[in-house]
Amino acid sequence: MGHFKSLLAYQKAYQLAIQIFNISRAFPNEERYGLTSQIRNSSRSVCANLAESWKRRQYKDYFMSKLNDAETENAETEVWLDMCLDFKYISPEQYRLLLELNNEVGKLIYYMIKNPEKFL
Repeated sequence: MGHFKSLLAYQKAYQLAIQIFNISRAFPNEERYGLTSQIRNSSRSVCANLAESWKRRQYKDYFMSKLNDAETENAETEVWLDMCLDFKYISPEQYRLLLELNNEVGKLIYYMIKNPEKFL
């Protein structure tokens, strides 16, 4: 296997982080250090944790730890998406698309956690 960027989980997580960044540009200024920062950070952290896990995949425990961190950040992103919808910062359609992608990322990370031998 090649580079961490070849992982489908990474590609989808990166796509989600970019979409969240672009959509969150329209959030109110009062959320700059709140929800805007939180959702950007959690979605980006999924990407960073996947990259870190990949770079240390020769150490199963480290690999699994970073995948668990990615899964946790992915769950956090879902919470922020829920709040974005309830605060009416995003439309129901934007929410549906972002949540769908977030769930897909979560399933891909879960697959990696359950099948580490395919990636080590």
